Amino acid sequence: MSCGNGQVQDDSRPTEEINRRTGKLDAIRDCGMDPFGGPFKVTKTAEAVRLGCDELAGEEVTVAGRLTAFRGHGKTIFADLRDRTSRIQIYARMNILGEENYRQFADLLDIGDIIGVTGKVFRTKKGEPTIEVNKWVILCKALRPLPEKWHGLTDVDLRYRQRYVDLIANPEVKDVFIKRTRIVSFIRRYLDERGYLEVETPVLQTIAGGANARPFITHHNALDIDVYLRIAVELYLKRLLVGGLERVYEIGKNFRNEGIDTRHNPEFTMLEVYQAYGDYEAMMELTEDLVYKCAVEVIGTPRISYDGHEIDLTPPWQRLRVWDGIEKWAGIRHCDLKDDEDAKVIATNLGLKMDRPPTKANVIDKILDEKIEPNLVEPTFLLDYPVEISPLAKRIPDQPDLTYRFEVFVVGKEIGNAFSELNDPIDQRQRFLQQAQAKAMGDDEAHAFDEDFIVALEYGMPPAGGLGIGIDRLVMLLTGSTSIRDVILFPMMRPKP
Repeated sequence: MSCGNGQVQDDSRPTEEINRRTGKLDAIRDCGMDPFGGPFKVTKTAEAVRLGCDELAGEEVTVAGRLTAFRGHGKTIFADLRDRTSRIQIYARMNILGEENYRQFADLLDIGDIIGVTGKVFRTKKGEPTIEVNKWVILCKALRPLPEKWHGLTDVDLRYRQRYVDLIANPEVKDVFIKRTRIVSFIRRYLDERGYLEVETPVLQTIAGGANARPFITHHNALDIDVYLRIAVELYLKRLLVGGLERVYEIGKNFRNEGIDTRHNPEFTMLEVYQAYGDYEAMMELTEDLVYKCAVEVIGTPRISYDGHEIDLTPPWQRLRVWDGIEKWAGIRHCDLKDDEDAKVIATNLGLKMDRPPTKANVIDKILDEKIEPNLVEPTFLLDYPVEISPLAKRIPDQPDLTYRFEVFVVGKEIGNAFSELNDPIDQRQRFLQQAQAKAMGDDEAHAFDEDFIVALEYGMPPAGGLGIGIDRLVMLLTGSTSIRDVILFPMMRPKP
């Protein structure tokens, strides 16, 4: 809990204010009220009263919410009540409530308490929509005070540790998560209307596949085997293509045992979509249309402001081939980087901060991360990735060291990844073997070998396009949030000492 001066106090130790509030519990019960009451029937929301004040004038309404302000003036009290929709002013007078009931209202309630009130709607001389209280009941006594100056907190990560207080104190935070829900709902409607079937695939997997990432490992006692929290849903969804479900998608949690920063959280939400008989061109069209229409639906415009940039999401989006970008911003040509020996030299010359072995694949990946992606401000499809960093994508026939793969960037941040899916089981087996060699050389994020997936491909998977969009990053983009922690209700945090 925060003190008004922005410092953090020990949550486990009672304070004078907590003791004062706790002391009111018996007094509330003595008045015949339960300080932690039961159901309460509401007839109007705060927003409905505010917007319909003139039409509702003189009408009796019942609302419920949390007290966020309390202003006493002798025999009258003004207070603010906030529910899920908005804030409404309430007005208590001694000659309406009666002296005893009024004193109980004044003496037993505190900012943060949840109450229900009934009364007539009117507009004050200053024009403020207000409810004149003639009945009230306490629904939950708050034993801890709300912070007085939330925006003045010096310990900013307290907002993420105590999101419940953040939501109470900062209505704009609630707006972000309402938009998040609307974004996910829109995506479901968009795909359902186009004949895609929403499915669920395992979260616990015996092989962590579908991406290059380090998994979380746990143990299944009954089978006595290690299992993994999934890092991606790709390989299971492509098994469904084999089985004849030609258009499928899943919105769900993935888990990657990686660092935490403004773009990464170990637990995150992904959309993955697969379309039989499509390719990465179809996925580009789907991506730009989906994001454009989602922006229009949720925020009312395709034009957004993000991190100091004005961005227009209206299709068509820019396209740039990977090697064209590398040559433009890193000065490295396709022919300069043929093998791992070339990669070591280039990594040194470019001063790349390698956190994995300087193989050709890892150096290309790092060049893209450090030199290319920050320059992709306008919505841009970065196309035709090298096969070394695309183990699940189909090769380009006349350039077999490249694949039909794109990643999509806005303001230098990746929001999606897509392929023309590799459906050749012989080629896929060779790619898995190459990944196994990389893992043996110390690359913990190399793709695992999945024999059952090879077997599935041997039954025949139709040509297909596949797309993954990071839901958290899409929400960041459409709400102007610069940290992934601002769009995840309960982000991963280091335990308090």
